[in-house]
Amino acid sequence: MPVSLRLLLYCLLALLGACQAAPAEQPDTLVNLATVQSGPRVQADELDGAIRQQPQNTALLARRASLRLAAGQPTAALRDVSAALAIDDQDGDLYYLQARALRALGRLTEALTAARAAAAAGYNAPELPLLEGETHLAAHQYDAALASLDRTLRLDPDQPAALFYKGLAYAATQDTVQAFDYLRAALARDPRQPEILHQLAFLSNAYRVPTDAARYATLGLRLDSASGALHYDFGRQLELQGRPDSALRYYRRALVLDSTQYRADYRLALAASAHGQRPAAVIPHLRRALRRNPRLPQARQLLAEALEAQRRLPEALRQYRMLVLENPGNTHWTYKVWTLGQKVQSALPDSLRTGPRYYPRPASLRPRPAAEALLPSR
Repeated sequence: MPVSLRLLLYCLLALLGACQAAPAEQPDTLVNLATVQSGPRVQADELDGAIRQQPQNTALLARRASLRLAAGQPTAALRDVSAALAIDDQDGDLYYLQARALRALGRLTEALTAARAAAAAGYNAPELPLLEGETHLAAHQYDAALASLDRTLRLDPDQPAALFYKGLAYAATQDTVQAFDYLRAALARDPRQPEILHQLAFLSNAYRVPTDAARYATLGLRLDSASGALHYDFGRQLELQGRPDSALRYYRRALVLDSTQYRADYRLALAASAHGQRPAAVIPHLRRALRRNPRLPQARQLLAEALEAQRRLPEALRQYRMLVLENPGNTHWTYKVWTLGQKVQSALPDSLRTGPRYYPRPASLRPRPAAEALLPSR
């Protein structure tokens, strides 16, 4: 075989072996983001091993407590910060963390005590009086809230949260002008905060300025289209401007997004009862509304009447009894309890009926015994 042909054959065999030895090309694959875990809860869990190795490290415990708070786990956060304070009870940062955890748990008095301990230990950041002010506000201690928020603003004059909470405190004390001023000042410093826009819209509706409410609610919905509160605000201004059908759509949407919007339940029930009707559909709306606010005007009366109209007499009787307790001395509700109680009794089997019940008429209308009637009146 000629040398040139042999050389060509060797080259072909070498190329063929190289092709067979090359690994098969793997297609690119994307990571499934649904399986990727991140966020404060995962970060807190990642600190478990380090804390087991260094159980006396207060910095690690404080870091995990902060992450637990951010993840919405205040009980676990309080456990960590309590462990850290057992090691070092002179650290103001730890007391501040403790106050935050207690506030998240709704333990307002203990949160204020921890905040005072943080100040005594030297913690002097603006966040501390801000936390105190918000906690006093939640406890309906409005003067104390305003004093704490003023301290915050002396440390940080442009703090939007302090301005916002001052607006809420003034609204709670019926100082409308101050409430609007502070809420607008908060909005000027944080224009992309939907909660500020909600409060401005809500107050505008409460004081019958629906055009302003429409503007604030519209801006808020652009920032947070899933806010049940802002949907309620927008619906309320529509109702105030004489567009009740459109308002009802927004009330229903508000409840879909946030079932705690009891005012939407209340407005839907009022609309369904507007013409003296008491349909069964109003009952769940009124029950939810009254669980959130037992003092809603006419709500309990409408619920009692709706239950009675649906022949749910024992339930209606319970609501009428509540009306008697809420309106002592009201003869109308007392009489309703008596008459409905008679109907409930008559529907029971003989073995379950109690003795006869008599309506307690005023003493001046009760007949006197015969012997007493013969005596001269004084």
